[in-house]
Amino acid sequence: MASLAEMRVAHVEEPESELPMARPEELRLLEALLFASSEPLDQAALAKRMPDGVDIKAALTQLQADYALRGVNLVRVANKWTFRTAGDLAWLMTRESTETRRLSRAAIEMLAIIAYHQPVTRAEIEEIRGVVTSKGTLDVLLETGWIKPRGRRKTPGRPLTFGTTEAFLSQFSLENLGDLPGLEELKGTGLLDSRLPGGFSVPTPSDDPALRDDEDPLEAGDLELALVSTLEPDSDNSGSGDEGASDPPDDGRNTEIDENLP
Repeated sequence: MASLAEMRVAHVEEPESELPMARPEELRLLEALLFASSEPLDQAALAKRMPDGVDIKAALTQLQADYALRGVNLVRVANKWTFRTAGDLAWLMTRESTETRRLSRAAIEMLAIIAYHQPVTRAEIEEIRGVVTSKGTLDVLLETGWIKPRGRRKTPGRPLTFGTTEAFLSQFSLENLGDLPGLEELKGTGLLDSRLPGGFSVPTPSDDPALRDDEDPLEAGDLELALVSTLEPDSDNSGSGDEGASDPPDDGRNTEIDENLP
């Protein structure tokens, strides 16, 4: 007859026999199946791929414990099993991406005018282009950070004046605005028609950040004002040509930037 001590040992060891440990090769097979799957798997699907006699539930529990302190954890989602990044390391998975845009022709023309003629107002831009600036075109350029409000013109209505930024120089690999192509360079690259009207010239842009005599300093709220919808074209300000002509709406949703600007 077994002693009391032997009975106690048998009683302690009994639960271990109820939860058999999976063999290392079984855990490797289970691990490989879970890693290779593109979606979570339930126990039934795993059991079909594992050798006969493997206790899938016990193996999953053991594998889950093995991965508990690792960067990848074995988790159960909707009664299915899969590997996921450990919750406390989710911040490592944050992905930063750069969205590129293709500027509309109107935006490119406006950017070139601001670069060469700064400081310049919106009305002056429209006069040079000969068309009304469509809603959103100026907003897109402001959002890129390539242009910014400089001041206010000392004229009726005190319109904002705009100029380029250091980000503009960085984007187009310019040391200063004087590196922008001149008249002959623009002709040579085909950006300007060789048959230009007499007296046509390309202004020499200035890097001087100081306000001109005809500019007042910006006021509180001017930077926010530059990005609101009040920048819509006025029906009575159609520039010097093609009365009523205007650009199509520019919402900035295109996806590539053309860096070959004049």
